[in-house]
Amino acid sequence: MSQPCNGNLLLCSDSYKVTHWKQYPPSTELVFAYFESRGGEFQETLFYGLQYILKKWLCGQVVTKEKIQEAKEILDAHLGPGCFNQEGWEYILKEHGGKLPLEIKAVPEGSTIPTRNVLFTVVNTDPKCFWLTTYVETLLVEVWYPMTVATISKEMKMIIGKYLLETADNLNGLPTMLHDFGFRGASSVESAALGGSAHLVNFRGTDNLASLILARDYYHAKEIAGVSIPASEHSTITAWKKTGEKDAFKNMLTQFPNGPVACVSDSYNIWNACEKYWGEDLKEMVEDRGKRGVGPLVVRPDSGDPPTVVCKVLDILGSKFGTSVNDKGYKVLPPYLRVIQGDGISYKSLEGILVKMKEENWSADNVSFGCGGGLLQKLNRDTQRCAYKCSYVIVDGVGVEVFKDPITDKKKTSKKGLLMLEHDNGQYVTKSIGTGDPAKNVLVTVFKNGQLLCDYSFDDIRRRAERDLF
Repeated sequence: MSQPCNGNLLLCSDSYKVTHWKQYPPSTELVFAYFESRGGEFQETLFYGLQYILKKWLCGQVVTKEKIQEAKEILDAHLGPGCFNQEGWEYILKEHGGKLPLEIKAVPEGSTIPTRNVLFTVVNTDPKCFWLTTYVETLLVEVWYPMTVATISKEMKMIIGKYLLETADNLNGLPTMLHDFGFRGASSVESAALGGSAHLVNFRGTDNLASLILARDYYHAKEIAGVSIPASEHSTITAWKKTGEKDAFKNMLTQFPNGPVACVSDSYNIWNACEKYWGEDLKEMVEDRGKRGVGPLVVRPDSGDPPTVVCKVLDILGSKFGTSVNDKGYKVLPPYLRVIQGDGISYKSLEGILVKMKEENWSADNVSFGCGGGLLQKLNRDTQRCAYKCSYVIVDGVGVEVFKDPITDKKKTSKKGLLMLEHDNGQYVTKSIGTGDPAKNVLVTVFKNGQLLCDYSFDDIRRRAERDLF
């Protein structure tokens, strides 16, 4: 099967946009548009993912004779003859070598920007291609997905960090305390890769292999962007039958004697598994990992009410293996023993677990989390109310500020003018060019006339995302 839209940029737009070249005022020369988060669940947005879209779809020669012909055949049948702007695309091929005459400016990826601010702008660089600015909206707006995943992941990082600061001696474990379990629940391999890489901007833990490849291929990740450990699933435990569950557990410790290993323990009776099997029958093997300093056994409950189950598992394991009290006065399991909760985790449920742990005097250091659908799927473009709007046009040589202001929903009022994002005294403010200070504009030209002008590395993005986190 060929790639989506057969790799043809001309077909990567909403159907109605194909006809918009006929709808602008006569003698239109320039169309300027911007993208923003108009608000939503979170007051800030971690910007990430535009570079992937630019590299995959917009860079280099993206218009060819064959792609024009394919688009014409499909769109004539789809919309009717005369709707497709064949002459316009042929002009781009002839005069620009098939490269898009556009300029895109954006905030550096990894930046955290308050909502209701411009995140990137788009304008045509050839007056005959004024219609192109909004034609590419469909593709560019898809940045909503990776930036929203990155934002949710960062918000979860801040929650975990808050409880570590309150109940743990340090933040050393934070980078691996939220693990991406979302590959199988994603809508496609591409969305898993893109969303998974967005999570890796904030964390290092993942079971999403596709995300590692995207970070390497599109963001120059020199080292593996995420890590994981050997772990069981229910089939590798239940295949030993109920009577053989202890043997399945023992096999995990035997097969993976060095390094951390995770074992799902709720196939039948999580309480018995923790108290009898781990806490008695296999206790010496578990403790031996501590003596050898090879990494912990990570016990994984996977059902029931998460706050209740996590705390009871900690209580049982603590009673069997003992605990220490850290400098904040909270209980900690021995370093060779930890818990991971991967069922029912989301931004909304995470804090409830950590609150109950704190109430029962357990340090947040004892538990890490795995998140699947709550990380990569339970979100949409309206989570951060992302929008791409035209704010300025030039018609017959006259510049006009344009905007929408629907009487039925003032939240949808759009910005007007040629826009920039000013950063001054730690504050971000969107201003019209001419009213702001160009020296304080943080928008960077990342794409112009088919060429990528700013190529961010994954390390750069991570460092930027980490600033002022706590």
